[in-house]
Amino acid sequence: MPSTQRWPEQGWAILQLLLVVSFSQTEELVCRRRGDPESPQLYKDGDIMLGGIFSFHSSWKNRQDTYIQKPLPLQCTSLNFREFQFAQAMLFAIEEINNSTDILPGISLGYKIYDTCGSIARSVRVALALANGNDAASALSEAPCTRLSQVQAIMGETSSSPSMAIATVIGSFRIPMISHFATCACLSDKTKYPSFLRTVPSDYYQSRALAQLVKHFGWTWVGAIRTNDDYGNNGMATFTETAQRLGICLEYSVSFFRTDPPDKIQKIIDTIKTSTSKVIVAFLSHMDMYVILHDFSHHNLTGYQWVGSESWTRDPQTAAMDKHHILDGAIGLSIPKAHVSGVREFMLDVKPLNSSSNEMFTEFWEALFSCKFRQSKSSSGNQRECTGHEDLTGVQSTFTDMSFMPIFNNVYKGVYAVAHTLHSILNCNKTCNNTMQLDPYKILQLMKKIQFKTKEGEEVYFNENGDPAAKYEIINWQPTEKGIVDFVTVGLHDASLPADKQLNLQNKSLIWAQNSQQVPLSVCSEKCPAGTHKVLQKGKPVCCYDCLRCAEGEISNITDSITCVRCYPEFWSNERRDACVKKKAEFLSYEEIMGALLTAASLFGTCITNVVALIFFRYRKTPIVRANNSELSFLLLFSLALCFLCALIFIGRPTEWSCMLRHTAFGITFVLCISCVLGKTMVVLMAFRATLPSSNVMTWFGPAQQRLSVLAFTLIQVIICVLWLTISPPFPFKNFKEFKDKIILECALGSAVGFWAVLGYIGLLALFCFILAFLARKLPDNFNEAKFITFSMLIFCAVWLTFIPAYISSPGKFSVAVEIFAILASSFGMLFCIFIPKCYIILLQPEKNTKKNMMGKGAPK
Repeated sequence: MPSTQRWPEQGWAILQLLLVVSFSQTEELVCRRRGDPESPQLYKDGDIMLGGIFSFHSSWKNRQDTYIQKPLPLQCTSLNFREFQFAQAMLFAIEEINNSTDILPGISLGYKIYDTCGSIARSVRVALALANGNDAASALSEAPCTRLSQVQAIMGETSSSPSMAIATVIGSFRIPMISHFATCACLSDKTKYPSFLRTVPSDYYQSRALAQLVKHFGWTWVGAIRTNDDYGNNGMATFTETAQRLGICLEYSVSFFRTDPPDKIQKIIDTIKTSTSKVIVAFLSHMDMYVILHDFSHHNLTGYQWVGSESWTRDPQTAAMDKHHILDGAIGLSIPKAHVSGVREFMLDVKPLNSSSNEMFTEFWEALFSCKFRQSKSSSGNQRECTGHEDLTGVQSTFTDMSFMPIFNNVYKGVYAVAHTLHSILNCNKTCNNTMQLDPYKILQLMKKIQFKTKEGEEVYFNENGDPAAKYEIINWQPTEKGIVDFVTVGLHDASLPADKQLNLQNKSLIWAQNSQQVPLSVCSEKCPAGTHKVLQKGKPVCCYDCLRCAEGEISNITDSITCVRCYPEFWSNERRDACVKKKAEFLSYEEIMGALLTAASLFGTCITNVVALIFFRYRKTPIVRANNSELSFLLLFSLALCFLCALIFIGRPTEWSCMLRHTAFGITFVLCISCVLGKTMVVLMAFRATLPSSNVMTWFGPAQQRLSVLAFTLIQVIICVLWLTISPPFPFKNFKEFKDKIILECALGSAVGFWAVLGYIGLLALFCFILAFLARKLPDNFNEAKFITFSMLIFCAVWLTFIPAYISSPGKFSVAVEIFAILASSFGMLFCIFIPKCYIILLQPEKNTKKNMMGKGAPK
């Protein structure tokens, strides 16, 4: 331990002179521990000695060191009855073992118990005293200045920081140290504290349990206060790490120690008052909690939900001090309830303490019974005199309160762990081998592996870090009508279970801050409902966010969603953006008005064509029917009927067959139709050529040649269609890009080249037919069919030229409707232009349906 004394050079010179004089006056060299000897506050001799370190006082008077003379010993203040109870639990366990024939028979355990006054420096001093003793050792012995350890194990300390200091010092000696209440997770590090064990769970588990508890109640925006020592700092560090992983944010985290100046406490109070969080996680020791309550009571800091560590959540003195109900409804963790039969009666029998000559117990007796001994230095005239025969009947104090039975049990288990280890080492059966030399290191190694059950049936063992199994009770502070607080167990936490089953809250009604039955709300931002997602606020923790509505086509079906999920292509978001609904499939159907009208137009055209065909068949022998190859006329009417009917293939849900049939049927029927028209045009031209002298044209373009030309022209289109269907045929396609909220069911072309080849061939034939008809329009004839063919081809070309941009720019089913309209319009154009004038003459002007009239005015002059 580094020395706190700073002597000037003169002091060192005097010390050296005294040492020289001392060595010159003695012949035998001795080894002595430097400084004043430390005497135990409780002592009992035994075959095997155990050490105990407790803070019988919780503080000490400040002193001003002059650095000229040796500092005076600490003057301890603030008697701590709780630590007396812990020491009594140790004595009870030792007495029970000494009186037992089942464990360590014939071996008596003794003890040396020291008071540290809550001082880390004093803790180190008494630890060295337990390790070395105060007796001088001869330097002429075989092993000068070395001896066996004075104690085989040390019980204590209660707090984490003193335990760390003690464990660091005695770790080199490998003396086992077993703490009953030092919970800092840092003490599990066996590289730093190799000989430290404990019977209380590590704060590593407690901090994680607190974070899970906070998360369970939906508190994502909390404040935190911690004791500014190893217990509070390490515990809060683990809590913060776990909380962040669970999505909990700390609005503030402040440290506090009971000796802090008032302005530091005032800053903490101001921080709490200006905060928006309503939950305070307090990782405080019970002594710091006393000071916090005292100062908070002057500032009306009520209405906050406290979440506490095991240090104060079951402390009746903390509850008694809470006169302003600051902690009402607090919830926190506590070591599970335990019972040690006989310990209560042992503790309340204080008469053996009266037999002690130690002045500390005079102080203890006076504080316990509120009296003064006559010889006491602190006696005053306004208190009754102590007789030494006082009885605890009717006395209400911390010492008579047995709320800390779980901690007494921890002390009890620690002593028994040592006893069972010694029992094993000494090969005890009915008797023990008391001649065996004990080695603390061997005791430590075996104790780490020890496993036994207490008389109450509780299993005791240590894991690889020297820690016990981590189990906690969840405690709720519930005020009663009498003004006292009930510590109600409302759940359990078992760290040995899977993560999702560790926290188990019972179906009990909880009381919250200000006696509310409703779970308090402590969030930075309200939960984002389904259909929205979180967007972090700039410069603030992740718990502070805005809720933005999901974009079209995206949803979130959970609260507090981080992102919105895009719907699958066949689905779309509903109005609330919390579910994906199947997109409406759109195609040109028979049920809708446009589809019905186009169907009606197609059927009407077919009917008209059939009527015309019937008329022509009825008057097939008349000159006007026979004038221009009646076979081609009937074939043209047949192809026109097919053109009208093929429009129906474009209506309805696209299928694999309908897609392949649509354009191929349309292409072939239209080529057949135009081939017939082309044949009729060529017949007109050839007929008038044949009237010239010595012309034999008609012999080369007779009916057989006309049929072959139609077949040849049509066969070319058939070949194009077959190649198209073979290489890359049209297929049903779901178009998701055209509209966001619906699916367009259409036929993909497969090969665009094939489609445009079909259309291009039709256009080429139509253009060729138009040119021939245009050339023949002025040929002499009373009924020149060429001029009607010219008009029909003019309409055909105009329709299909306007079709191309209209088809490309029309969305969805309207492109199909445009194509059907183009088919119907061009078909009606050819039907009306070529056949209606003939039907008019046949039906309404039969007098003109004569060969003479056909040839009359058209004869060459």
